[in-house]
Amino acid sequence: MTKKKRKITKKGGSMEIMNANEVKINGIDYVRKDSISKETVKGGIKIIILQRGWIIVGRFERNGSDCKVSNASVIRNWGTSKGLGEIALGGPTNNTKLDKCYGLVQFDYLTVVALIDCKEEKWVNEI
Repeated sequence: MTKKKRKITKKGGSMEIMNANEVKINGIDYVRKDSISKETVKGGIKIIILQRGWIIVGRFERNGSDCKVSNASVIRNWGTSKGLGEIALGGPTNNTKLDKCYGLVQFDYLTVVALIDCKEEKWVNEI
């Protein structure tokens, strides 16, 4: 498939159409917004604190403002004496209550209050 190039000149400026995704106006290249890949952040296991008190643990991925957590569980009861950092580092305690979500949890990044990295080997069998 060949790409057609058209040049349009008008009083005071010029526009060059390079293909369906690019346009050059007065020497500046413009591209379609949806042709630019969004920032993708793929991480390991994290504890995600969301608005309204939701706390989720699982494999966190971010693509722009779209977030998803696979193998997710809601942490209903921390079961700690030293806060969420204790279970992030050491894994769930005997008193930690996890409610499996049985699917993908999705949310907007603006609802995230905090992210805590978890020690992978302590959580891998729990999620």
